Amino acid sequence: MKKLFRILGGLLLIGAVVLAVFYYKNNESIPTGKKGPEADELATKMLKALNYEAYKNTRFIEWSFRGKRFYKWDKQENIVEVSWDENKVTLHTKEPGKSVVLINGKEIDDKETLQKSIDYFNNDSFWLVAPYKVFDDGIERKLVNYEGKDALLVTYTTGGSTPGDSYLWILDENGKPTSYKMWVSIIPTGGTEASWNDWITTESGAILPTKHEMAVGILDLGDVKGYN
Repeated sequence: MKKLFRILGGLLLIGAVVLAVFYYKNNESIPTGKKGPEADELATKMLKALNYEAYKNTRFIEWSFRGKRFYKWDKQENIVEVSWDENKVTLHTKEPGKSVVLINGKEIDDKETLQKSIDYFNNDSFWLVAPYKVFDDGIERKLVNYEGKDALLVTYTTGGSTPGDSYLWILDENGKPTSYKMWVSIIPTGGTEASWNDWITTESGAILPTKHEMAVGILDLGDVKGYN
């Protein structure tokens, strides 16, 4: 028995060392940048590259998240249908008290499920429309020199489910995002990268991503649609 404990202890020590090495090699400090007109100009360039006007005028957006959660968003009315497992929430994003929660088709006053739908929507819509949010209230923009090119550091100082998170947008020569690096509360290593290069132009003209590639795998957004 003592020998078994020694073996398990050794394995745990090896695992801890491997995790420490991984963290040391992959953890990046958040870059420094400069606030001001130049940062705002780069943010505006990014919006133009993504046809922001078409996105702004798009009424309905549909997508899914890893094939587990499904969304139909009426941007004009600020209402989104959020569905997962046996749950379906008609979420009023500006007035959550008006929302309707259905579980197995039966309307229930369930604040926990309602809050879960809000958190899901905040997270899952971010992976779809994050570039379009760079001028929202409570957002700080900084111009960063990253590998010799201009990049846009965006920090969410308030709002959403995880205020304080930061993202470094890596852009092509036209200002279109190709990836971002993340410094977020739910990921222990800073600078984790996700691709933003699998774009489609929807029926409404809005340009939206369909998936993101990361070291841990692919985040699939399903059959993405945008229409009026």
